[in-house]
Amino acid sequence: MAAKGSFFWVLSKLTKQVSTTEDLDKIPQLIVSAAVEGLKAKAAVIFLRDEDKENFISNQAVAQVGLSRKYVHAGAAHAIQISPQLLKDGYMYFRDATTDKRLTNHKAKKEEGIGSIISVPIVDKKKMLGLLSVYTKEIREFTKDEIDFLSILAEQGGFAIQNANLVKRLRHQSQIFLDLSASMSSSLDVKKIIQATTKELVEALHIKAASVRLLEEKTSTLKLIASYGLSDQYLNKGPVKADKNIARALEGENIYIRDVSADLGIQYKKEKAAEGIVSMLYVPIKSQDKIIGVLNTYSSWSREFTEDEILLVTALAYQGGLAISNASMYMMLQEDIKDLKDNIWSHKCWF
Repeated sequence: MAAKGSFFWVLSKLTKQVSTTEDLDKIPQLIVSAAVEGLKAKAAVIFLRDEDKENFISNQAVAQVGLSRKYVHAGAAHAIQISPQLLKDGYMYFRDATTDKRLTNHKAKKEEGIGSIISVPIVDKKKMLGLLSVYTKEIREFTKDEIDFLSILAEQGGFAIQNANLVKRLRHQSQIFLDLSASMSSSLDVKKIIQATTKELVEALHIKAASVRLLEEKTSTLKLIASYGLSDQYLNKGPVKADKNIARALEGENIYIRDVSADLGIQYKKEKAAEGIVSMLYVPIKSQDKIIGVLNTYSSWSREFTEDEILLVTALAYQGGLAISNASMYMMLQEDIKDLKDNIWSHKCWF
């Protein structure tokens, strides 16, 4: 049986806690507590990757133990751009945090009583999710076993955090569809419904923006119906033609572009660069059996869209098409009723 406080004991304890907790938001807190316990350190903190920037870590701690409120709110100097050394070596070590030139806020660290800092990446399936940092009171070295323990802890934490994020996304996506279905059943204001859809999509995927454009067949251009996250200057850039990438989307294909600046099928490249658009995903919108437009998503950094993310965008595009179809049928029905009333009134002269 492993000794209490040993690395194996701490990891086993964490595994049990993670598997039994019902509050997914507590998982990062369990990880930092395990880090402090295993390394007998002063403090630990977790920062997650900035969803809007590929190579940056948010300086907002998602979990911490052992640091004062004042220090945590001031942010940590190394919680900024991801260091190539961190990715290459698997960890970063700051022997004296109060003098190391790679760090800032030396005075705050001294006042906090921080000696050394070691940071390891939180990774799941080769994707960096964040950063786990451990702080000691005294200046100390870390053994290979201690670094390995911290790396295993971060890896286990990455798996748990990713699973928790997946559950949250599924819940959020279910709520999106519930809200959208409620809107469709209570309102025939298509623009209002689709505008809400673009906003929900941006927030669900943590992307820069989303827009919906419908095809005007006479002019072979796409008219903007709704958007969220795009500037007026970009929206007023000029007509969007139904050619190249958009033409493929209008034929029923999902089109993903990792780098819009290098893609030959992109319109308005300069305007996209000025807007800060790097990656895009086009998904066709179908009403009944006809493709009538495109749902566009925009990312401010070069990113892949996962299979479940593409499924979400596709499903929302389908729901948007359904809303348009329902509204169109209602308008046609109203016209038929009007014609029927007019005809009945005109026939009164027969009697």
